[in-house]
Amino acid sequence: MNASTESFGRKTWARCTTHIKVFLTSPDAGPQAKWMSGLLVVFLLGINALSVLNSYVGRDVITTLANRDLPGFSRQALLWLLVFAGATLVSVVSRYIEERLGLLWRNWTTRRVLSRYMSHRAYYRISVSGEIEHPDQRITEDIRTFTVTTLSYVLMLLNGSITAIAFAYVLWSISPLLLFVAIAYAAFGSLLTLKLGRRLMRLDFWQLDKEAKFRAALVHLKVNARLVAVAQREGYLSERLMSLLTELTSNAERIIRVNRNVGFFTTGYNWLIQLISLVLVAPLYAHGEVQFGVVTQAAAAFAQLVGAFSLIVTQFQSLSSFAAVVTRVDSLFTAVRPSPEASVEPFINVLDQGDHVRFEEVCIPRANSGGALINKLTLAIKAGQRVLIIGQEEAALSALFRATAGLSTPGTGAIFRPPCGQIMYLSERPYLPLTIQDFLLQPGPIDCDPATVFFTDPGETVASACPLPWFPAGNTHQVLAELDLTALYERLSLLQDEHDWDSRLTLGEQQLLACAHLLLMSPLFAVLDRPNTTLENVTLKKVYGALQARGIGYIAFGGEATHPEHYDTIVELLPDGRWRSRASQPPPDESSGRHA
Repeated sequence: MNASTESFGRKTWARCTTHIKVFLTSPDAGPQAKWMSGLLVVFLLGINALSVLNSYVGRDVITTLANRDLPGFSRQALLWLLVFAGATLVSVVSRYIEERLGLLWRNWTTRRVLSRYMSHRAYYRISVSGEIEHPDQRITEDIRTFTVTTLSYVLMLLNGSITAIAFAYVLWSISPLLLFVAIAYAAFGSLLTLKLGRRLMRLDFWQLDKEAKFRAALVHLKVNARLVAVAQREGYLSERLMSLLTELTSNAERIIRVNRNVGFFTTGYNWLIQLISLVLVAPLYAHGEVQFGVVTQAAAAFAQLVGAFSLIVTQFQSLSSFAAVVTRVDSLFTAVRPSPEASVEPFINVLDQGDHVRFEEVCIPRANSGGALINKLTLAIKAGQRVLIIGQEEAALSALFRATAGLSTPGTGAIFRPPCGQIMYLSERPYLPLTIQDFLLQPGPIDCDPATVFFTDPGETVASACPLPWFPAGNTHQVLAELDLTALYERLSLLQDEHDWDSRLTLGEQQLLACAHLLLMSPLFAVLDRPNTTLENVTLKKVYGALQARGIGYIAFGGEATHPEHYDTIVELLPDGRWRSRASQPPPDESSGRHA
């Protein structure tokens, strides 16, 4: 296993410290986080002060009871009750503030990651490169576990330090030997626990990954339920799910065996704490050097001090899981962080400027062999112009469409295009909003940059949120009527919840709705990927007519030049990388050959 599965140690805490510092110094959540953290420290001091006071009051209660002093016992019992009430109040309020702070941290961290994940199409880059697996799980479950557990451990360490200082004095006042034995016992237990459970971190890391793969396979089945049923691939998917479940279970069994071995030691370790203190204090009581209440006080103080020094022993199983989560969250932050300088492969330069589309010396190489898919394509397309790009190689058409859409495409040259909102893209399998009501929302600049506040490190640029206005009702009804979508839209408008549109609409209906949204946006240019594969000729003619009526230029990738009247220019990509362009010739007018 690589460094991503290293054991819990200094590097893990260094990562945690970095994330804590960024959170506390952020201009948005930092001030609130600081005062809540300060309150938690005050409450921790109060809890430990009440614990020490409780040990002394408890000692006096036991002593008065042993001496059969009922009036003294009543007074001490009443004082003990007041201490319990105070400790309960402080503990509950402290827990409340801790949970609020954990929620604040999770919300801030998730927003920060989401902003970067959606910015500069990082989600697409991560999906294509596969540099991290299951980012959805890391954004939801791992960030939640990381923030809540980190806060818990920080408070646990702070509380342990305060407890160690407070009860070290108590043990020293009873017997210095008790203090030295407690420290030595905790150190021995920590070292032995680390040795017994060193494999647990690696196994926990694998378990998180295997759980995510199993869940992803189930989601894949849900999303593609109709396609699986038509293709009758239930057997294949069933075998895959069972295989993933077997791997998951086998790794979990290994974790259980390691936990069993660690459990043998830690359980005995915790039981011995009570016995050791009694063995050391019993001779003092037998010789009359301490009262009987001191015996119980020593046992409680010894357990508190050993527990403060034994964080590794008592929390080892959760610490190993936590280290795996920290590693996964840290790799997620690394993946979504913009780092264009890290790429050594040249990409086509895409510039958002001007009111036209221009390809300038665009070269796209073949993926796995020498030669070029496209060689030095130079083409200028003015506003309102209609262009068809065809070719025998689907790879060349797909690569050029992706490059025009601004997706990172290996190659050289530059593509100039209008800014965001003035050019829109319609892929062969269109994207539809989760609800049909969102169909009427104008995306505006939101499709170019997330419409959320960027929660970033100090010094980084903060992007402001963008509103989402509605399209005018009159324009909407007109567009729907042009494409014969009025009845379909009214039927779908009854569905308020989010739905999987693949199971409710054909691909052609989805494509038509996407075309309607494009017409409502009315950009300068529309870039269409293989529109003829999902739209029939009659429907496609309506779409082209609506685009032309609004003065929207369009570039269609793929198809056949059988309807030249829809285009002004036809560009053909040849198999050897060359290309040629020609003006489209409209068919001759049949009436011209007839006599009056």
